[in-house]
Amino acid sequence: MQSLEDIIDDFKMLEDWEDRYRYVIELGKTLPVFPEDDKTAENKVSGCASQVWLKSHESGNPSDPVMSFDGDSDAHIVRGLVAIVLAIYSNRHASEIASLDALNIFAEIGLIENLSAQRANGLRSMIERIRREAATRVAA
Repeated sequence: MQSLEDIIDDFKMLEDWEDRYRYVIELGKTLPVFPEDDKTAENKVSGCASQVWLKSHESGNPSDPVMSFDGDSDAHIVRGLVAIVLAIYSNRHASEIASLDALNIFAEIGLIENLSAQRANGLRSMIERIRREAATRVAA
């Protein structure tokens, strides 16, 4: 999986939407295989038109753990969006995740304005779920 810095740099080099669209799909292909056993109702993200699953993992200090995430989608473009979301949020402390709004990064790389309303809502649902889950880990 690519780092967030690499993704941002790559987007700066891509000028037209078609190239960015293809790149997002390519990012989705880099996601590790998401086990079928993890495609449960508990891991499913509500509010997405496509099917999206997210699973979190924690390590370190229980009062502010480092969190990482796995994810998948049944749609190619959404799978790419999942890859970007995971690059933004994985391997950060829960307190940092809870306060980090990935939508700003999606706006910075020029993706927000090119997403359909349904995909933008699904993206918001993914981000809200991750931030909400991180906030509960800090509060625990």
